[in-house]
Amino acid sequence: GHYISVDTSYEGEKAVLSSPDLYSEEWSCVRLIYQIATTSDTSPDPTRLNLYLRQEGESFDRLLWSAKEPSDSWLIASLDLTNSTKKYKLVLEGEMRQDKSASIAVFEIKITSGYCIECDFEENHLCGYVNRWNPNVNWFVGGGNIRNSQSILPKDHTLNSALGHYMYVDSVYVKHFQEVAQLISPRTTAPISGCLSFYYQLKQESSIVFTVYLRDMSGFYEEIWKTDSALNADWALAEVDFNAPYPMEVIFEVAFNSAKGGYVALDDISFSPVYCSNQTGAPFNPANAGCNFEEDLCNFYQDHKDGPGWSRVKVKRNVYRAGDHTTGFGYYLLANTKFTSQPGYIGRLYGPTLPGNLQFCLRFYYALYGFFKMSGTLAVYIFEENHVVQEKIWSVLDSPKGVWTQAEISFKKPMPCKVVFVSWCKSFWDCGLVALDDVSLSLGSCQAADLLLPTPGECTFEKDECGFTQKKRGRGSWHRKRGPTPTSYTGPKGDHTTGVGYYMYIEASNMVYGQRAYLVSRSLRGTSGKQCLTFFYHMYGAGTGLLSVYLKKEGDDEEIPLWRRTGEQSISWLRGLIEYESDTNYLIIFEAIRGVSIRSDTAIDDILFQAGPCLEVEEIQFSSGYPDSLNEIEY
Repeated sequence: GHYISVDTSYEGEKAVLSSPDLYSEEWSCVRLIYQIATTSDTSPDPTRLNLYLRQEGESFDRLLWSAKEPSDSWLIASLDLTNSTKKYKLVLEGEMRQDKSASIAVFEIKITSGYCIECDFEENHLCGYVNRWNPNVNWFVGGGNIRNSQSILPKDHTLNSALGHYMYVDSVYVKHFQEVAQLISPRTTAPISGCLSFYYQLKQESSIVFTVYLRDMSGFYEEIWKTDSALNADWALAEVDFNAPYPMEVIFEVAFNSAKGGYVALDDISFSPVYCSNQTGAPFNPANAGCNFEEDLCNFYQDHKDGPGWSRVKVKRNVYRAGDHTTGFGYYLLANTKFTSQPGYIGRLYGPTLPGNLQFCLRFYYALYGFFKMSGTLAVYIFEENHVVQEKIWSVLDSPKGVWTQAEISFKKPMPCKVVFVSWCKSFWDCGLVALDDVSLSLGSCQAADLLLPTPGECTFEKDECGFTQKKRGRGSWHRKRGPTPTSYTGPKGDHTTGVGYYMYIEASNMVYGQRAYLVSRSLRGTSGKQCLTFFYHMYGAGTGLLSVYLKKEGDDEEIPLWRRTGEQSISWLRGLIEYESDTNYLIIFEAIRGVSIRSDTAIDDILFQAGPCLEVEEIQFSSGYPDSLNEIEY
């Protein structure tokens, strides 16, 4: 047969293979049979194979899957494609790096309707299901007229004929007590919940345990189904409610106690997005457990017997006191405000009830002002409702003062629980201000979330400059930096993403008055309809110059101004929003101009391109200066 492989004579280039226009209103599964081969043991910059989804009307491709592990045999990748009304293309990209001996080949790409965990075992690649090899007991393919075991079944379930195939595991080679055979499904790549069904036959002389587990990326097993008793030798249907909000594998496990155990056969695994039992409960939506405090406290509440611990406040843009994390001029929560200045206070903020037995990742931003003793001023507890037990899962140790810092915590509890934010101080002299903003909750552990593929069109500058380039390097250039800038009274103290990450800025002391620095995006695909660009900018310093954003269409010399700010704006990171349209390919350019003094370090961070109009509108696109510098908190 034939396969397609990357021509290796072009070093450092990317090979791109694009599908025709595809269209699938139903859920479908892409299967890719591929191999990355190399003779060198380790390469610092390995060869990669990437698969992107290019949707109509989107300027950015979504990375569905990426592989860099070399192997000496063909491997199979299974990727779920959620149903969509838009046309799309699949784009395969081979990245050849320094490794001269490497090669990338693709043997088959197949798109089938249905879910990747479904299988009737009629195809030779078994839909990406794999047997975990064991010296004695293994899952084998049965049927197709192969007389290969004494536990042969006359007919499979799919075709109901001797030619059809099924999977089976037999006890005939069992050597030890409790031998286990595992058949492992491809890992889910999109959140699914519903009913998993399969047909099985079980013939036992002595006890066999047939169990179905879910296994998440951290290796945690959860049993979802088990055989109750010995059945007659005919195909029986099993149905089980199945919930995979984050990537999981389904494992079919058979445990034998002796060589005379018998056998188990399995066929026709299928999935339906409707629960088998008539449970009507909508799946838990983690968005309801977060809050940016712009409108109200969302689903958070306080216990009033503590007194008013947390207040929702906002700060006008000024150069003394930082505003909120969401936009720089919105609302956040503050503990120990002027209302609670009695010596010793406690503020408890309760979140909504969370379901048990799910893995969560909690993220939030906090900032501390004026503490002598940092530790313990802010803590997070998990409150289990039926036990009235509070377990402390996080507390602040030390953090840069007045910088919004991100905290992330993974937790999983068997029973329903609540998250509680507690701020307390013993005596008035110990107390400063504790600020809290942008609480969010996602399913899956935080470590698993870090392994997830990046959001298309997002750049946080944490790893690199994400395809942004500079027109000219040299004196007038943008620098990627973490922590405060070298000049006092100008520039940010930390980045906007986490407080301890990277941002891009101009170092005014290396530039002269009026000198420009350009940061240019890579070429972006033109689309019909509005696009929304969000970014954060920091313009603090008495001598601050200009920050402008331009749109430059390909083949056109004109740079169209979209947005501009002149002069000192705030000590906070402020959010910029720009709505624009371009039906041809284009570049976005960030231009900073140094102001009159060295106190004009201008910075940007967290750039995000999204399709469709902006959900909010920024009143002023072109402005200079900032309103009267009021260092007041509004309650």
